[in-house]
Amino acid sequence: MTASSWEEFEQRLSSEENLHADCEPLAWPPPPEQLQRLAERNANTLATLDALEERRLDPGDDDNPLMQEMLRMDAKLTALVEIVNQLLAPAATLPPRQALRFNAVGALLPAALVLSGEGLLLRLRFDACRSLPLELAGHVVRMFDDGRGFMEFVMPGDATGDAIERLVFRHHRRKVAEARQQLG
Repeated sequence: MTASSWEEFEQRLSSEENLHADCEPLAWPPPPEQLQRLAERNANTLATLDALEERRLDPGDDDNPLMQEMLRMDAKLTALVEIVNQLLAPAATLPPRQALRFNAVGALLPAALVLSGEGLLLRLRFDACRSLPLELAGHVVRMFDDGRGFMEFVMPGDATGDAIERLVFRHHRRKVAEARQQLG
């Protein structure tokens, strides 16, 4: 499946990000219980990211009192999330930012994240909620001349993969909107 997983990765929409990321060695293959725990945590993390990233409202010129109240609640929630992030994951304790590309199939990792060994646990921290990392189990199935490696993910079900695809699509859509806004 290694050659086909690279081809599938290349054909799918991917997110290219500069994220706080790190890797640690992982027993390969990971026990099903560990994969299930990761799936449960990742479901919570992805749901949190979905809620935090999608709650941004366009203030517009709406004088509707309900809309104004929602905007105030949005601002309060943003402040609360930032406080929690600072308490639970201060910037000084986060791993360095790494440029990487990922989707539900796997990730193209920079040389700094490619560890020797059978399996890897990749932790990705998104700015919307740095205190909840997305933790993905997998193994490097392809190395490139520049030291980068392709890590194929192993997931116990389709739900996590679908949620990652939605995350990737949201990030892609946001980048396209920002590019259009810069053009005019």
